[in-house]
Amino acid sequence: MAGIYIHIPFCRQACHYCDFHFSTSMKKKDEMVNALAKEISQRKNEFTNETVETIYFGGGTPSVLSNKEIDFLIDAVYKNYLVAANPEITLEANPDDLSINRINELTNSRINRLSIGIQSFFEDDLKMMNRAHNAHQSVECLTEAVKHFDNISIDLIYGVPGMTNERWLHNVEKALSFGVPHVSSYALTVEPKTALHSFVQKGIIAQPSDEAAQEHFILLVDKLQENGFVHYELSNFGKEGYFSRNNTAYWLGKKYLGIGPSAHSYDGVSRSWNIANNALYLKAIEEGKLPSEKEKLTISDRYNEYVMTGLRTIWGVSAERVEKEFGILYKNYMLQEAANFISKGLLSFEDGILKTTKKGKFLADGLASDLFFINLEEA
Repeated sequence: MAGIYIHIPFCRQACHYCDFHFSTSMKKKDEMVNALAKEISQRKNEFTNETVETIYFGGGTPSVLSNKEIDFLIDAVYKNYLVAANPEITLEANPDDLSINRINELTNSRINRLSIGIQSFFEDDLKMMNRAHNAHQSVECLTEAVKHFDNISIDLIYGVPGMTNERWLHNVEKALSFGVPHVSSYALTVEPKTALHSFVQKGIIAQPSDEAAQEHFILLVDKLQENGFVHYELSNFGKEGYFSRNNTAYWLGKKYLGIGPSAHSYDGVSRSWNIANNALYLKAIEEGKLPSEKEKLTISDRYNEYVMTGLRTIWGVSAERVEKEFGILYKNYMLQEAANFISKGLLSFEDGILKTTKKGKFLADGLASDLFFINLEEA
C-alpha cells in the first residue's frame, strides 16, 4: 500500500508563522494544475506493484482549487495508478473557502475527508497569525461541514504568546463541541525567514514560551483523552477508526509519491524532493523533466528516521524490527542510549517496544535525537 501527496502551492495570503512553499499570486493556477497532472502521469512507473490507498491534497491552501480542478487531478491518479476500492481522499481547507455552497459542492466530489485549518477560535489570535479567515467563519464552516462529512480533522495551534491555559482550553472545548473525530495540534514555532521571526526579533510579538506550550500540550492530551480520542501520534488525536491513513503511512515507513513543487517522496530506500520554485517546476514539467533531487538513505539514516517517527507514535520502536532491518549493533546501541531515559521515566521498554511515557511525550523529538546513530564512514 502507498500514498500520493499533491502539493497545491497557492494561498490567498501568507500566515505569519508559515515556512511552507506557496505563492499568493493565482496567475499560474491553471498552468500548475495541468503540470501536476502531467507529473502524476510521468511518475506512474514508480509504483509498479503498489496500490494507492490515500490521496492527500496539501499545501499551501488546496481549497483554492475548484471542484473541477480537484476532480481532474483525482482522475489523473486513477488513470495512471492502481487505486484501492475505498481510498482516503483528504482535502486541506481553510474556513474562508468553505462556504455553505462550497461544502455542498464538495459532497458531490470524491473528497471523503476534510482537514480544516481553524488554528484558533479567537479573533485576535487569527489576526496575529495573519489567517485569511475570522472566528465567525470557523464556527460557520464547521457547523455546516459536520452535516455533510463524517471524517473531519481540525488544526489548532497552542503556545501562542499571551494565551492563558483557560483560553487554550476554551479552544479545545469549542473544537469538541462540533463532534469532529480528529484533531491535529501544533505548538507555534518561530521559523527563520518568516514574518513571525521578524516580529519576534523586533519585539513586536513576544517569543513563544516553551513552558506555556508544554502546559497547553498536557491540557490538550488530558482533555482529548477524556473525550475518547486516542493520542496516536505526537501532534495527532483521533477517535477509533478515524486516524489519518495518509499520515499513519508516513510514520510506518510506507512508500509515497509527492507531486508538485517542494513535495517529498519516499520509496523505502531513498528520499527525493521537488524544487521549491513554481516557475522552475512548471518549466521542467513542460519539458518532460522531473525537477527533483534524490538522496539514497544509509542504514543509519533509515534507523534514525524509524526512531524519530516511532517515538512520536503509539506504536513505538520495535527492538526486533531494529535488529532485523538494521542489525544487532543498532539494537544494542538504541537500548544502551535509552537506558538513562527509561530510568528517568521518559521512555518505557515493554514487550520489546520502546515508547515515550506520558511524561516524555512532549520531549519525543529531543529523545529521538539522543538515540540517533551517527556513522561518519557511511556518509
